[in-house]
Amino acid sequence: MLFVTDFIIIPPDEIDFTYVRSSGPGGQAVNKVSSKARLRWNVFQSRALPFSVRQRFLDRFGNRVTLQGDLLLTSDQHRDRMMNRDECLDKLKEMLLEVAYPPKPRRKTKPTKGSRERTKVGKKHQGEKKKFRGKVSRED
Repeated sequence: MLFVTDFIIIPPDEIDFTYVRSSGPGGQAVNKVSSKARLRWNVFQSRALPFSVRQRFLDRFGNRVTLQGDLLLTSDQHRDRMMNRDECLDKLKEMLLEVAYPPKPRRKTKPTKGSRERTKVGKKHQGEKKKFRGKVSRED
């Protein structure tokens, strides 16, 4: 079970793990050990996600979901298979926490009286400066 929040709990039968050979340096065991973890989770068919959370997830991470609805995450940071597996689950949990709650609606605000006054004074100052930049007449 992956506990994300009180209302988002992903059962283990929805998550599939495969292990493949990791790239990069590894010494003598590099071609023998499959320690890279690959997580596959179908977002479309998941019973654990409420509709609103699923929509926010697809809006935010839709580019990482396949056409069949599978989210693919990989980890090969560690040499241990279980540590890479746990890291994939942590990545999934972070992604779900990011969209678990709806964003706060933006409240429109007005500029304060002081800031409007400062803006006016600044514009007046700029205008005065530019007014004296004109051509100099020879009528001295």
